[in-house]
Amino acid sequence: MSLWLSHPLFIPSLLVGITILLWATSLLPEFITALLFFTVAMVAKIAPPDVIFGGFASSAFWLVFSGFVLGVAIRKTGLADRAARALSARLTDSWPLMVASVVLLSYTLAFVMPSNMGRIALLMPIVAAMAKRAGIAENSRAWYGLALAVGFGTFQLSATILPANVPNLVMSGATEGSYGIHLNYLPYLLLHTPVLGWLKGAALVLLICWLFPGKPHASDDISSPAPMSRDEKRLSWMLAVVLVMWVSEAWHGIGPAWTGLAAAVITLLPRVGFINGDEFSSGVNIRTCIYVAGILGLAITVTHTGIGSAVGEALLQIMPLNAENPFTNFVALTGITTVLNFIMTANGVPALYTTLAESFSDATGFPLLSVIMIQVLGYSTPLLPYQASPIVVAMALGKVPARAGMLLCLALALVTWMVLLPLDYLWFSILGKL
Repeated sequence: MSLWLSHPLFIPSLLVGITILLWATSLLPEFITALLFFTVAMVAKIAPPDVIFGGFASSAFWLVFSGFVLGVAIRKTGLADRAARALSARLTDSWPLMVASVVLLSYTLAFVMPSNMGRIALLMPIVAAMAKRAGIAENSRAWYGLALAVGFGTFQLSATILPANVPNLVMSGATEGSYGIHLNYLPYLLLHTPVLGWLKGAALVLLICWLFPGKPHASDDISSPAPMSRDEKRLSWMLAVVLVMWVSEAWHGIGPAWTGLAAAVITLLPRVGFINGDEFSSGVNIRTCIYVAGILGLAITVTHTGIGSAVGEALLQIMPLNAENPFTNFVALTGITTVLNFIMTANGVPALYTTLAESFSDATGFPLLSVIMIQVLGYSTPLLPYQASPIVVAMALGKVPARAGMLLCLALALVTWMVLLPLDYLWFSILGKL
């Protein structure tokens, strides 16, 4: 026992384990757990301050912040209701159609917007206004279903599009840095879209319709919309510029977070912007921002302290990897990413797993690139909401209780493991990747 207590990873591992347990069980509000993590980590000196508080320097944190600000402006100006009016006229005839439309919209937008947080920021106020027009009450199970459709559709399905989320970019960078392999857009899309995009999207729609039933109805408001106000026009032009900047990031090199932050600052400027200080205070959920910073800081700390590497090496020793059992290897590698997801969250998993991929390739006989690609199924299927910060943000914006998010996480993970994983293995085999 004394050896364990004296081990340099004991206290960091204990802190990480307790933090994850508190987030998983919601025994404390998520932001308080994050603050406790920051406090204990600093007092115990388990890592330098720039590591522990690294989440605040992350582009994901500032995308969350700017997303809240832009969402407030979209709702205040009436732009959200205008977009919802156009959508609800065609998409509220039935609950399955409405849910499928929200999921499809979340997925389609990923092809033109590289940021999960940016897409959620734009979609949530529009979907909320559409739900209101369809008679779906806030804080109802049906509304929770729609909010989760935005979060899950945005994060899980976008994993099939290479530049569309942070874990994909981390994996791409780690692959190129470690092995000199450059991932290409179209081959990546072909490998993952049929199973993890189309089939998983269909499963998501079916599960939401089953777990969160709703009965939308056509809006009674049949009047023609009023002409766009001056603020609506100004905000529309600004959002169009932001969208163009997001899509063209590869040309100008300005990250989506900083484009979004610039737009948020303009939104807040006196006389020029759209919202005042009181609206900022009431509309921007600082609690969620702290929670996201805590998730990201935890992942950075796990990597810095060596906990992630230790767990990865241990998993390599105990997992049943054998070149004679390809399906078992496929399941085991997916299981490794699932376990790593608990301690590193989705953004951190590719950084560690990719560095271990060569060892996994030697043990399984799979091509190196295929081993790297297998992790996508694992990190894109969180078992708990905290493992994917975009889902956390969507839940916060929609005021979805933790229990509802956990229920959908577990249900979709079960379907993924029981149905989609074997199909994904079959698709890899058909393409000659195994």
